[in-house]
Amino acid sequence: MPATLASDPPSARPGVPRVAVRRLVLTDFRNYTALSLDGDGRHVVLAGENGAGKTNVLESLSLLSPGRGLRRARLDEMARLGGSGLWSVFVRLDGPDGEVGIGTGIEARGEEEMLARRVRIDGETARSAEDLLDHVRVSWLTPAMDGLFTGPASERRRFLDRLVLALSPGHGAHVSAFEKAMRGRNRLLEEDRLDLAWLEAIEAQMAELGVAVSLARVETVACLERLIAATRTDAPFPHADLALEGEIEALVAAGGPAADAEDAYRARLRDGRRRDKAAGRTLDGPHRADLIVHHGPKAMPAHLSSTGEQKALLLGLVLAHARLVGETCGRAPLLLLDEVAAHLDPRRRAELFDVVEALGSQCWMTGTDASAFAALGERAVVFEVSGGSVRRT
Repeated sequence: MPATLASDPPSARPGVPRVAVRRLVLTDFRNYTALSLDGDGRHVVLAGENGAGKTNVLESLSLLSPGRGLRRARLDEMARLGGSGLWSVFVRLDGPDGEVGIGTGIEARGEEEMLARRVRIDGETARSAEDLLDHVRVSWLTPAMDGLFTGPASERRRFLDRLVLALSPGHGAHVSAFEKAMRGRNRLLEEDRLDLAWLEAIEAQMAELGVAVSLARVETVACLERLIAATRTDAPFPHADLALEGEIEALVAAGGPAADAEDAYRARLRDGRRRDKAAGRTLDGPHRADLIVHHGPKAMPAHLSSTGEQKALLLGLVLAHARLVGETCGRAPLLLLDEVAAHLDPRRRAELFDVVEALGSQCWMTGTDASAFAALGERAVVFEVSGGSVRRT
């Protein structure tokens, strides 16, 4: 028997259509042999001990977005130990376009039994995972992101690219294509005899893709900055001041035709060949950019803020992005907040729940103590998670 949510209709932010999970079915996913949850779209709280499988449920929902999910795990790592090695996730969504069934999972293909992820929408195989963005946008916050401001720039780029992808569906493909072209250039530079014609063609491709990637990032940061500036007085969490650091980003932000920025980047690549060959890698490009974040109220670099301030700052940034997605894309994103209440006092928790409700998003939250979510009241249903089973309390 599937676990069933109550049937009271959820409230939503006026003017921003809600996208909600009506059914979630897992097969051989992580620690779940089989799981089926039916619901009506209210917020969902998953409560249970550490290691019970709460985050696994959120991870399955994060696969409604292109990419490797909130853990960035390999496909085989998501399969249940002792199972067949294959897994599947099925979700029935209710959104502004009506109900849609989305399935994803892995299947063995070819003589060598290579694993590949497949996405099906209403039974039809999707052209790519980016087709998911036509139906749902997903945002998440996990404890693993707590070190975002103190960690390497690569983690902040990855975080920013997730934000961009929710607004610009083609961004992920541009990033992947740029990285592939860059690897090709690096290999060419290692050769004793350069194929100059091929090298110039790759650099032209890198210039076009690199400017597209940088432009999408610059525009997303600018939109976030404008939204934060307009709403900071009403926000319960400290606002972030944002900047994007990088030579190509500076070219794009200066304005002017994209073709001029492409020409400038292509010239940098040409002039830097000897240096890049010696370094064994490409030293100019959007793969070197960094998202610079300051604690707005204190005018302090985020990495110098206290641990608690950093968590509150990151939470405020994720919520601001969710609001931007709703206003830009015409549908509120699905929010996944893992262990979000653990470090918030009762007042801040209540404020968080009110903000989430105002966004119009359906939010799936986890925690070890169900009482931490009491302020949600009838706006959410609580499930107890224990050892691969989920039971409504």
